[in-house]
Amino acid sequence: MGLSPDQLASLQAALEQRKLALLQQLAGRMDGELARVPAVEEIETSPADSASNRTLNQLELEADEHKQAQLSSIRHALAKIDEGSYGLCDNCGNEIPFSRLNARPEAPLCIACQTRLEKATAALR
Repeated sequence: MGLSPDQLASLQAALEQRKLALLQQLAGRMDGELARVPAVEEIETSPADSASNRTLNQLELEADEHKQAQLSSIRHALAKIDEGSYGLCDNCGNEIPFSRLNARPEAPLCIACQTRLEKATAALR
């Protein structure tokens, strides 16, 4: 059945909007690399404050890495729209239901393949 033109347009708009928001959040980064400026200055402080500052800086770095990964997923989805393969599972090729894409427009896998991936990943832990 596939996606209707209206559904596809709506999902593409959502992806573009999310892409723009992420790019704005990551503004100030050069050539896609994460800035190495700490979120919290590590000046001479007590050991407890230093530990807290390091933790906050690590969390900031991890948040930026997560945003970069999200941006990559969104770009992949937008490329699939351009190719005409958006809405098809990257793994099995089956259609991804609109309800899933509406919830996660960047979803590359159908629910069955995503579930298998998560189970396999959990088994490796």
